[in-house]
Amino acid sequence: ATQAILSILLNAKDIDIGPALREFKEITKDFPSDVKGYAIGNQQLIKKIHNSFARPEPFAIERDPNAEAEDAFHFISYVPVNGTLYELDGLKKGPISLGSCTEENWLKVAKPHIQKRIETYSKSEIRFNLMGIIKNRKESLLNKLQQLRNTKQELEKTYGSTEGDEMEVDMNPSLIEINDKIEQVLALIANEEAKFANWKIENQRRKHNYIPFLFNLLKILAEKELLVPLIERAKEKQKQQQQDQKEKK
Repeated sequence: ATQAILSILLNAKDIDIGPALREFKEITKDFPSDVKGYAIGNQQLIKKIHNSFARPEPFAIERDPNAEAEDAFHFISYVPVNGTLYELDGLKKGPISLGSCTEENWLKVAKPHIQKRIETYSKSEIRFNLMGIIKNRKESLLNKLQQLRNTKQELEKTYGSTEGDEMEVDMNPSLIEINDKIEQVLALIANEEAKFANWKIENQRRKHNYIPFLFNLLKILAEKELLVPLIERAKEKQKQQQQDQKEKK
């Protein structure tokens, strides 16, 4: 997933990718594809951010070498570059040209290729995700808010302030409309801020190591002689659920 995101960011126009990625892009621009892959793994900032999203593994679990391997999800990028749509797949030797396109129609050009790939695996796999890298909505909303406030200032110069008496306000429907739009945008900005705050909390919880907490919880329950009764109750509940399922069949 990290490589797929980088494939888009490093080939996109009009995006400020920051000094670290700019330097990385400049250094690796003439590297062959396989060496670029190694370079991604050795870039310290990329490695740090990538690893920060990994789940903690508090236990070293010995796995059966003969056991079936776990499913590995694979991510592929589709990017328009200089009038051509490219498929960027980390498992391929290099970019694959999918034909000509424009900045306006590249999604339509990519659609049949994505559908074909899904159909190829549809008999054995149903888990597909289609994601897009977009501009931060809050940033776009802040720009829109500034434009509305500028428009409001111009209208107030022409018609007067909406903070006067009620009769003057009623005579300036354009100002009333602008104020309503400003309130709507402010509400959308608040929603975006709440969404990012929730994402931050979810990510912190996902990465947090709960093992010490659970260990101490079990220890305290055992000391208070509550652990065994809880286990027996859980076993009885499981048996009852299994019995209920059999009766339904």
